Formats: sequence, C-alpha cells, structure tokens
Amino acid sequence: MTKARILIVEDDDIIARLIEWRIKKLGYDICGRAADGNEAVSLIERMSPDLVLLDIGLPGDCDGISVAREVRRTNDMPIVFVTAHSHGEIIERAKQTRPNGFILKPFNDDDLRVGIELALR
Repeated sequence: MTKARILIVEDDDIIARLIEWRIKKLGYDICGRAADGNEAVSLIERMSPDLVLLDIGLPGDCDGISVAREVRRTNDMPIVFVTAHSHGEIIERAKQTRPNGFILKPFNDDDLRVGIELALR
C-alpha cells in the first residue's frame, strides 16, 4: 500500500517542522512545504498531493481560504485546514471551500491523525 503524500502549507517554520515531524511519525510522506499562498498553489499543481494541510492565516494577498478556492476550481483533493482562527467569519469563508477537515491549533498527534485519516477516506 502506498503512503499518502501530504503537502504542508504553513508560514511559521517551527509549526511547519512540528507538523512535518508528526506526519512522518504517523507514517505518511511529505511531498512539500509552502510558506505562502502563491507558493502553495504552485506546489499543489506540480506535486498533486493526496492531501493538503492548509493554514488559513498566510502572509500576502493569498490566504489559505483563497488557496482552497483555487484548488477546488480544478481539483477535488482533500483539504484540511490547520489554524488558530476559529471565529465566525473565518469559519463561514472556510466552509464555502468544502474542506475535508478543520484542526485547531494547538493540536496533538491524535488530532492530526484523526483529521488526516478522515480526510483521506
């Protein structure tokens, strides 16, 4: 059985490294990391990951929700938001992209494992 290939989109390098370490510990492969929305869209197009773990609060004019909208135009790959933002407006905007999951920071290994497993099913 092939391991799922996951793309991490996170602008905080420490959090991105933690997510990467946890994902590898759970037995998945990392196919790339992006720190902003434009880089994320480019990597998603090139790498075709099995799942995207996507921070909402990204620098620049292309936040995580914008990335998810762009992905949904051409692809139905699973997207799981990983974010500290959970207030009403953010949730409403995020729901419009039909995410496959939503993990709130701070999270633990089980939160990440369950979010990934459910999104990949």
